[in-house]
Amino acid sequence: MAPSAGHLRPGRYLAFFALIVVVLYALVFFTGSGKATPKLGIDLQGGTRVTLTARTPDGGQPTRDSLNQARQIIETRVNGIGVGGTEVVLDGNNIVITVPGEQGDEAKNLGRTAKLGIREVITSVPNTPAAPPSAPASGAPSAPATAPSKPAGGGGAEGAPAQQSPSSTPSAPASGAGGQDAGKNPIEQARAVRQAPALMPKDPKNQQEAAAAQAAQQKALAALTCAPNAADPLEGNDLPNQPLVTCGDKDATKYVLGPEIIPGTEIANANSGYDQQRGQWIVDLSFKSAGGKTWGDFTSANIGKQAAFVLDTDVVSAPTVQNAILGGNTQITGKFTQTDAKNLADILKYGSLPLSFDSSDATTVSATLGYASLQAGLIAGAIGLAVVFVYCLFYYRLLGILTIWSLVLSGLLVYAVLVLLGRWIGYTLDLAGVAGLIIAIGITADSFVIYFERLKDEIREGRTFRSAVPRGWARARRTILASDAVSFLAAAILYIIAVGDVQGFAFTLGMSTVLDLVVVYLVTHPLVAMVSTSKSKFLSNPRNLGLGAVQKLGSQRKSARPAPGRRANVKEA
Repeated sequence: MAPSAGHLRPGRYLAFFALIVVVLYALVFFTGSGKATPKLGIDLQGGTRVTLTARTPDGGQPTRDSLNQARQIIETRVNGIGVGGTEVVLDGNNIVITVPGEQGDEAKNLGRTAKLGIREVITSVPNTPAAPPSAPASGAPSAPATAPSKPAGGGGAEGAPAQQSPSSTPSAPASGAGGQDAGKNPIEQARAVRQAPALMPKDPKNQQEAAAAQAAQQKALAALTCAPNAADPLEGNDLPNQPLVTCGDKDATKYVLGPEIIPGTEIANANSGYDQQRGQWIVDLSFKSAGGKTWGDFTSANIGKQAAFVLDTDVVSAPTVQNAILGGNTQITGKFTQTDAKNLADILKYGSLPLSFDSSDATTVSATLGYASLQAGLIAGAIGLAVVFVYCLFYYRLLGILTIWSLVLSGLLVYAVLVLLGRWIGYTLDLAGVAGLIIAIGITADSFVIYFERLKDEIREGRTFRSAVPRGWARARRTILASDAVSFLAAAILYIIAVGDVQGFAFTLGMSTVLDLVVVYLVTHPLVAMVSTSKSKFLSNPRNLGLGAVQKLGSQRKSARPAPGRRANVKEA
């Protein structure tokens, strides 16, 4: 026996739904930036399109595999950084990144090579203006590594991260060696001076070799130009097994570095954070087992020396080792802003690109066409919604008003969820997503039609509206669940196998299908139950509910049935 409508206690369901709406909109208005609008895709709000041109050390054509690998890594960085609505596509030897809104700078950072390595600091000198040609070279370092101006303690305690001295934020690497011959490969020219094997003596105890190495270092340091935004031909193309002369400390210092001790591929994880004790932003690093062992061996044997963290030939930090750092956990500290620390951590965390890229083009994309398409789509959606409203009012009358009210509440729910998803996971609403929302109106209305038609079936059997509600719901909900499950499964499969705009369509369609169940269970059915138990003559009139014809038919069928306990008279032929 189906439960009566009174056992439903519809007020509790409606109160629970109201609580959900209140919580969602409290999160919308009182968390994040408080901006109560969804994030829009590039087709709706415009944005920036950045073209990255691949370059190889020998100047040849990059392979298709390396380009695909670079595209996948950039997509991973997009997901990790949270730049929503970004498209990453291959166009010949170029990778085109399209970013909505005002996130063009982040798009340029996505293409950074991020070739990280840890090298020993052989010597360092301030980046002072070059002396006149007639003046003799002076100020060349004669001793190994100079300590930074603000050294910090090492990580001696168990489980404590290593401490480094402040250094620089990631900046544009310096230019290559001067006096290069025209027509030669600039990468090879820079390597010949800044990565010459003669920069380090084969036998440090041999005074003649040490003097020759020092002279080569002075020559390379004098030829190196450290200037903001200067292009470095060695960026992403330095040889890890050779010494390196490069810049750091926001181009305030020139360094001579030894061969790479630990490659960036040995980094297991990287996260940015704020050090309350020092009052500065830091980047925490954890190494893989092999890298952690090498780092422990190096710090144990080189206490008092500097180790340089080199990102794309730029020294981002050069800490002084004060204690052996065991366990593989360390920090990069420096004069980082929050954005600098986060960008560096994200780039290190999501891997190095197999190719070097130049940002060859950055253009602004207008949203005029997108706005026109959105306007047309909204007009189409409004017309469709109006048709649904008119049909419901004409065919279901008062029940049609409940349908309209349920659709309005469903729209409020969907809007709040879109705003919050834009903040939490960077979801952006594009034209394809709008199309998914418009189609979802039909799915939601279809659930109401299933329920109301089942009510009519019960009333045709001779039951009253009040007794038909629980029985009709018990049968209708199975059909509604099956229908929504099929729609959600189709949307989920489409989201998994599709790319680009089609994924936005599938996402909004699947999300709206789930929210449809919430509205039908917590709003539509409780409202119908409340109407069925109402003592109002207006609400209890079957004609006002669009049930007059079916109730009349039900009464006729009921009167035509034999009374209980009696047999119909049968006249024999």
